[in-house]
Amino acid sequence: MTSNLPTSIDETLDMLRKQDYVCDRSLATLAYLALTLNRPIFLEGEAGVGKTELAKTIASGLGRDLIRLQCYEGMDASTAVYEWNFAAQMLAMRTEGEKIDIYADKFLFKRPLLQAMEEHKNGPPVLLIDEVDRTDAPFEAFLLEALSDYQVTIPEIGTIKASLPPIVILTSNRTREVHDALKRRCLYHWVDYPDFDRELEILNARVPEAAQTLSNEVVGFVQRLRNEDLFKAPGLAETLDWAKCLVALDVISLSPEVVSNTIGAVLKYQDDISKIQGSEVTRILEATRSDLRATG
Repeated sequence: MTSNLPTSIDETLDMLRKQDYVCDRSLATLAYLALTLNRPIFLEGEAGVGKTELAKTIASGLGRDLIRLQCYEGMDASTAVYEWNFAAQMLAMRTEGEKIDIYADKFLFKRPLLQAMEEHKNGPPVLLIDEVDRTDAPFEAFLLEALSDYQVTIPEIGTIKASLPPIVILTSNRTREVHDALKRRCLYHWVDYPDFDRELEILNARVPEAAQTLSNEVVGFVQRLRNEDLFKAPGLAETLDWAKCLVALDVISLSPEVVSNTIGAVLKYQDDISKIQGSEVTRILEATRSDLRATG
């Protein structure tokens, strides 16, 4: 079932925008090519810039199931593919004896990679392999093999191959370099922080209840924060979270007091919060308003 795939870059952009995902044409082009050529997408960039959200948006836009494999240090193939329910197997052996097939499907816990290889009634699912940079080289090698043939092997059962390849999106926050062999298998895109106009467009789409003055100031302030010497600059996710918090407080315009009281929605490290206090808040807020006046 692939008939609902976009047939052009413009259709891809339109599909994403209908799900309130605003991106540049280069990322939409990559998404279109990935869907057309059945190639995995490798998205790299800072945390909170919209990498994971793209997978969710594509799944929603196409009406496909989203299967998420959240990576972590020490993950191995069995964790990502399958696990046997040993307790149920042992119980069945005690109650039913040797006639029981302990490798029947009912004893199998299907993990994300195995789920992605199975047929889905609404078409091949979107497989999100999130934060692959948290894993190690052996797991990368396993992924490379699995994504090359879109198949996984369970020793007790055999090889299970996808009849239609899933739509695969891998993300990395670049905490370490991912091996070139895995990147070469994919279409690559660096997802950067959005510029002012795109971030404002995203904020207007995702938090439409925010007053326009507030939205302008929030985006301008966050853009300014990203130029400060911070341990972790705020991402787009923080911009949206902050705007939602301010709307909940019925704020229509920023003030130094409001910023200081809600800065924890934007900055997530105490050292960063300590730097952006008192006169620093006033300085950045005044610079933000000066920028907004200059751009009309």
